[in-house]
Amino acid sequence: MMETVLYRKYRPKSFKEVLGQDHIVKVLVESVKLGHLAHAYLFAGSRGTGKTSVARILAEAAGVSKNDIYEMDAASNRGIDEIRAIREGVNSAPFESKYKVYIVDEAHMLTKDAFNALLKTLEEPPAHVIFILATTEMEKLPETVISRCQVFKFKKPSQLILKEMIANIAKKEGFVLEPAAAELIALLGDDSFRDALGMLQKIIGASSDKKITASEVAVAAGAPKAELINKAVEALNESDASQGINAVRRAGEENIDMAIFLKLLLAKLRFVLLLRHAPEMKTTIAEEVSENDFAFLQKIAASKDSRISAATILEFLEAEKFLSVTTTPSLPLELAIIKLCAKEK
Repeated sequence: MMETVLYRKYRPKSFKEVLGQDHIVKVLVESVKLGHLAHAYLFAGSRGTGKTSVARILAEAAGVSKNDIYEMDAASNRGIDEIRAIREGVNSAPFESKYKVYIVDEAHMLTKDAFNALLKTLEEPPAHVIFILATTEMEKLPETVISRCQVFKFKKPSQLILKEMIANIAKKEGFVLEPAAAELIALLGDDSFRDALGMLQKIIGASSDKKITASEVAVAAGAPKAELINKAVEALNESDASQGINAVRRAGEENIDMAIFLKLLLAKLRFVLLLRHAPEMKTTIAEEVSENDFAFLQKIAASKDSRISAATILEFLEAEKFLSVTTTPSLPLELAIIKLCAKEK
């Protein structure tokens, strides 16, 4: 049993270890070097993109000791009393550092009264105080709060970055991942470092040896084999509704999560369109998928009579909205396949 969960064990501890956020790291490194620190920062972005990790790194890079770093989760401490405690605390000097840093995670969860109380502190903070607000829903923050912060928007990691990170960490843990296995974990990671590492930990925990195949990942994650997704792509390419519905049926018989099936299908349909309409991305796509899958995708993209278009993806994006509201999970996908194939007859 692992002593520490992977996402905590491999949380970046310096700016050099932060992945996929170069546009933010460069600015913060220069700010620290020049001593031009803001009194309030807002880190916005989807979950698992490194916001709180970068907040801690920024505080430590500014020479702030752990005794002068205060973290608050606004999801569970969202009231005015918690903010009043901060307002009282900022007036006292740091214990052993030049600054006191307050990191407020999930800042959008604060109540209206709490925001009003916080705003007064953000307007005229003591010189020794730095606020770092982190949020996954920036649109829920009052504009008056946003305007008083330096805003940094965190990007979702690319599939390539996730794939390389997964492979490197698996190696450090003594495991060898097949390229296709790392690719599948990256796809299922939901654009999140944390989720991808959580998936890797689950798979490592179920592995009987030190080698992890794509099939093992598919079983542990409830994902379909690449062959099944490719069958669906071929069916759409040829307007063969029967073959497409059969692929969905087989996925259902194997207890595959239809949301995962659709996610992987959309990824491959996107690559087909990119290979066809943006050939300069060929090298990038080749790095993100297995050699066999790349050959398959190229073949489909080059097909003169291909039925796959932007409308194909739009139809499945529409189907995705109904996955969680139907009692028959496969139904939205089946209807999308029938509709798309009927258009081409």
